[in-house]
Amino acid sequence: MLRNSFNVAHALRNSFSSNVWRAASSHGPRQPLVSPERRLEKAHPTFTERSQLKYARRLVVKLGSAVITREDNHGLALGRLASIVEQVAECHLEGREVMMVTSGAVAFGKQKLAQELLMSLSMRETLNPKEGKEFDGATLEPRAAAAVGQSGLMSLYDAMFAQYGVKIAQVLVTKPDFYNEETRNNLFCTLSELISLNIVPIINTNDAVSPPMFIRDDEPAGGARRGIPIKDNDSLSAMLAAEVQADLLILMSDVDGIYNKPPWEDGAKLMHTYSSDDSNSIEFGKKSKVGTGGMDSKVKAATWALDRGVSVVICNGMQEKAIKTIIGGRKVGTFFTEATEHSTNAVPVEVMAENARTGSRQMQALTPAQRASAVDTLADLLVSREKFILEANAKDLAEAQKNGLAKPLLSRLSLNASKLKNLAIGLKQIAEDSHKNVGRVLRRTRLADGLELKQVTVPIGVLLVIFESRPDSLPQVAALAMASGNGLLLKGGKEASHSNRALMDLVTEALATVGAEHAVSLVSTREEISDLLSMEKHIDLIIPRGSSELVRSIQEQSLHIPVLGHAEGVCHVYIDRDADLRKALHIARDAKCDYPAACNAMETLLIHEDLMSGDIFTDVCNMLKREGVKINAGPRLNQQLTFGPPAAKSLRHEYGALECCIEIVPSLEEAINHIHTYGSGHTDVIVTENDAAAKHFLGSVDSACVFHNASSRFADGFRFGLGAEVGISTARIHARGPVGVEGLLTTKWILNGQDHAAADFAEGGERTWLHESLPLDD
Repeated sequence: MLRNSFNVAHALRNSFSSNVWRAASSHGPRQPLVSPERRLEKAHPTFTERSQLKYARRLVVKLGSAVITREDNHGLALGRLASIVEQVAECHLEGREVMMVTSGAVAFGKQKLAQELLMSLSMRETLNPKEGKEFDGATLEPRAAAAVGQSGLMSLYDAMFAQYGVKIAQVLVTKPDFYNEETRNNLFCTLSELISLNIVPIINTNDAVSPPMFIRDDEPAGGARRGIPIKDNDSLSAMLAAEVQADLLILMSDVDGIYNKPPWEDGAKLMHTYSSDDSNSIEFGKKSKVGTGGMDSKVKAATWALDRGVSVVICNGMQEKAIKTIIGGRKVGTFFTEATEHSTNAVPVEVMAENARTGSRQMQALTPAQRASAVDTLADLLVSREKFILEANAKDLAEAQKNGLAKPLLSRLSLNASKLKNLAIGLKQIAEDSHKNVGRVLRRTRLADGLELKQVTVPIGVLLVIFESRPDSLPQVAALAMASGNGLLLKGGKEASHSNRALMDLVTEALATVGAEHAVSLVSTREEISDLLSMEKHIDLIIPRGSSELVRSIQEQSLHIPVLGHAEGVCHVYIDRDADLRKALHIARDAKCDYPAACNAMETLLIHEDLMSGDIFTDVCNMLKREGVKINAGPRLNQQLTFGPPAAKSLRHEYGALECCIEIVPSLEEAINHIHTYGSGHTDVIVTENDAAAKHFLGSVDSACVFHNASSRFADGFRFGLGAEVGISTARIHARGPVGVEGLLTTKWILNGQDHAAADFAEGGERTWLHESLPLDD
């Protein structure tokens, strides 16, 4: 299947002409791979986005000396090399055609020669101590080292690739191979034959017999220009990639990619993409100490290959699984593309994040009335631009229905006049409450005479909110960010793209009224979520809103940025033995049937076993069946019923539909234990007329929301009077349950002194501590 997808993608990109990989007849001269005129032509369009790299069929992977050589330059970094070999072998076994351009023969040879020379030196010292002298490995002749190391290097490659059942072949090249047209054609015909035989060619310059090659671009051969000056393995790999019309060239170095200036200098920034427009914005530093090519050489080789239809990525070969990660579309290294920012109208997400940081500081500097005004403006726009919003939403709904989106998701995707009106009401409430958010004093302490400490609320910084299906989340989250002074990046689902863009236009318009239009941005590019989760320098908090699969995936992938949210909503309703039948039926029905797909919907109904002999159990089951709810029986209930509902597959399951589990428990304590064992810490309910039982339940159940005689559906920011919520958190951090504005704030300490120094309070010092609490309203 994967091989077929490569073929389709390749055909669509007008790749290989029939004469490119034509092997020569054994009874006649070898045929040229590409005519001299065609070598200067672009073979096919390059990939314009990283997400397209998964379709790359033919790859050239260049391993720089710094990647596979140990830091002492004597010997190979075997663990790193083994990882690269594994990735190349996996690509080969997937059906991709891979060629490697490798360094390392000199380093491998130096290691072997050093051992031999040390032994020889030791023997000479034994025979004639006066002639002994200290050995300096740096004096070894590189050509001799290459001659010794080439066979050993290939033996190592052969052993490593053999572990995956992959065969390899060594191809050594020298200057005449490129200078002479016949040997040049023979070279590429040999490569074509190896590929056709399912063999991975490993190419290197024959440093044992020739110095590094310096073939100039203007050196003629048969009246044709030679192409790129070949002076190192970067330019060699670029030449090979262009000649064989590769889809992707990966240049592996010891740096993360191309920086706008040497990485060790202040202000250096990694360029995730590079186009011809960036050529004048880069300052190059020194080349690697173990290679022949510096970063300048790599950029020239990459742009030369790009001009001839080869997509290029320069990356750090020391990064784990770099090759597979690049092919997977992740933002690793620098991707060379012909699509400039101007041509795509796309703002890099890093720039969006920096703008959000600046915008957050602008929002924080505003008065509470100005922040409230911006939220009020957004609320008014939701009503006045109703037609504009609903037209965009209609496009999303039409595409979703065409693509067969499930009905529950269609319901989430749909907007109408009533939803927009309720959104506006919620935003007005947020605006009204925003006057007391940022800068609120939480604590005042007089530490000493003239030394006063305050703890005040401040925004967290830059938030990343990832949400699915529900476009109404966008104005809610934007309003909460505006009210709390946070910068915000929004990543919505593609199924709501038209609606999200329309709503984002209104958010920008509202922010423009206070001069902070860049504080909130919608990430509408094909940015991989995994790449966003690695932007710890730009993003301070991630809030996922969507399916449990989405939330769990983000929690697992985000290694350095905290995640606020919940992966599951396994909510319980416990009907106590002292429950009122009417209340129990009313609450259970609402908790399960009001909105079954919501995270605060009931998934398990617990019933005290004393009620099994009365009417409550039968009436509850009949009510749920009338509502179309599929019932699953817990283990205890299943044992008591001769005929009944099927056994639940799991007691910890979020159905998200008209389906639930019913289980019986012998006591209140057993109900609490069941919730702690199988619940997700979201929302749990007790229905009882016994106040002592209710108090014990509310105090003992360790969930974000615990209710008495009220539906679990009340676990919602709007219903709590927060105006809206960015999500519901089951984490044990500063925000838990429905997270409104206060959950998006942190604190800072402000200390006002005169001429105070810590040494003044040492024993025998001039000053003494007071630590006197002060009223907040002074």
